[in-house]
Amino acid sequence: MKLNSLGAASLLALSLVVLSGCDQVEKSTQQVLGKASEAAKQAIDDTHKAAEQALSEATQGLIAPKDDEQDQDSKPEPSSKEA
Repeated sequence: MKLNSLGAASLLALSLVVLSGCDQVEKSTQQVLGKASEAAKQAIDDTHKAAEQALSEATQGLIAPKDDEQDQDSKPEPSSKEA
């Protein structure tokens, strides 16, 4: 009987160690995936910027990249009529 309870306690302790190890692995994996995601986003942004620059050079500035400010400037302002 004493051997069974010792075995059960050992099994429980081993399970807790394994579970805590799995939790640590999960956290590390999330950190690695987060860093990989940021690196991929940066690579995409850099590629987009280089493509815009190449297009601008190829068209000799005939086509300008759109900016949010240009979009806002081209929208007509609502007229306010006073009564």
